[in-house]
Amino acid sequence: MKRHLAIFSKDVGEKILTGQKTMESRFSQSKNAPFQQISTGDLVYIKPSGKEIIGEFRVNKVIFFDGLTPQDLLDIEKRYGAELAVDQTYWANKAASRYGTLIWVGQTQQFLTSPVKFPKKDQRGWVVLD
Repeated sequence: MKRHLAIFSKDVGEKILTGQKTMESRFSQSKNAPFQQISTGDLVYIKPSGKEIIGEFRVNKVIFFDGLTPQDLLDIEKRYGAELAVDQTYWANKAASRYGTLIWVGQTQQFLTSPVKFPKKDQRGWVVLD
């Protein structure tokens, strides 16, 4: 089991903790983490951008996509859009992505205070801690 730190914008982390968002996606033009670096059973810390870690979730399932096309992204949006709980701007921003990771959210836990401190000062949206 690995531990991961995932950075989320706006209220996405809260949506995961309340069950409104049951799947996380990461799309990119290169093989950025968590692509092929996350597995079922891994632990993901939820960190809103510029704030402390607010919770965690266990990974239930993962699918990786290599060589995505615009049509593939449309298919993913149609099939998983409700679970991903993202808006059309998100899909427009990901249109040129070639790689993707879909992560099913398992058991979640919200923190009152962060039990983990990670001094992150770069622009990465995902960090593999182990």
